[in-house]
Amino acid sequence: MKLASRKILLTPGPATTTDGVKLAQVVPDICPREKEFGRLLKSVCTELTCIVSDSEKYTTVLFGGSGTAAVESILSSVVERGGLVLIVNNGAYGKRMCEIAEAYGLGHLVFHSPAHSALDLTALESLLDKSRRKITHMAVVHHETTTGLLNDIEAIGALCLKYGIHLIVDAISSFAAIPIDMRKMNIHYLAASSNKNLQAMAGISFVIAETELLEKNKPNTPKNYYLDLHAQYRFFAETYQTRFTPPVQTLYALKQAIEELKEEGIDQRYARYKKCWETLIAGITRIGLKYIASDNLHSKLVTSIFEPNVDGYSFKEMHDYLHSRGYTIYPGKLDEFNTFRIANIGDISYKEIESFLVLLETYLIRKGFIKDA
Repeated sequence: MKLASRKILLTPGPATTTDGVKLAQVVPDICPREKEFGRLLKSVCTELTCIVSDSEKYTTVLFGGSGTAAVESILSSVVERGGLVLIVNNGAYGKRMCEIAEAYGLGHLVFHSPAHSALDLTALESLLDKSRRKITHMAVVHHETTTGLLNDIEAIGALCLKYGIHLIVDAISSFAAIPIDMRKMNIHYLAASSNKNLQAMAGISFVIAETELLEKNKPNTPKNYYLDLHAQYRFFAETYQTRFTPPVQTLYALKQAIEELKEEGIDQRYARYKKCWETLIAGITRIGLKYIASDNLHSKLVTSIFEPNVDGYSFKEMHDYLHSRGYTIYPGKLDEFNTFRIANIGDISYKEIESFLVLLETYLIRKGFIKDA
């Protein structure tokens, strides 16, 4: 059964979904307090945990909301009054964590780093070593979709182990594509969401954390309510329900998306994405466009491309031209450069990237950026 005409989302999320995921939402209405739905939640949580860790030692806590909800839940729930979190800011999403810390009045330091080059781990360790206050947590984005930069989480985790720091990782744009081992990487809290590499629907965020930390590190006075990580964990552990109404149909879609991920395999999914990326890079290079981030630092999932320098160009016009032909692209997020972003995640193939490149080249020929041979 075909649900609708196929649209290709070349955005960092939501991503293009399969008909199977869409159809999974068509289920009889059910109260989320029923045991049947509780079994679904438990199964989904276990499966999500097993993607990156051991379900005997780690636990997934679900929330209704975008990935930012999971990041906010962690920061506002685990950084206690008197604690100090060091936030790595090398892109728009590191900056967002800083804004969350400021909104809650959390004690925090910021380690600034360029959005297009590798972290200076020596400088990072120097900051840890020289801090007059005890740094209790470090927060970092794994895949910074501002530019497609991939941060070295294993090296950062080793630093945190050395200094006795709990590591918080925003893995929203890497989860279910780039392999992650929470124990090996020394990750204590990880945030992710349903609508990126999982190829499910938007609306579900989740935190995966060491179960021992969720059970023991409950703050005396919570700083939040809906996003209280410890309260959500305890309620689910006791009832297999969320404290507040979850996005019911979206969770059925997530269950189906997990099954499709298991069928494809994470390594194979990432290989498919990389093939799409290689096709994209070859195409934009041939056209004459340039992109940010060295290939050895690149996630191969999202690419920040310099806008064409040609009279009459506008991102909106290019977006609308491509959107009307079935492809959706995203604006850039860099203040210092004019860029747009192309993601190659979701239920897409390199053939669809090739088709997109034909359209992009046609548009740029019309604008005079490329001379029509």
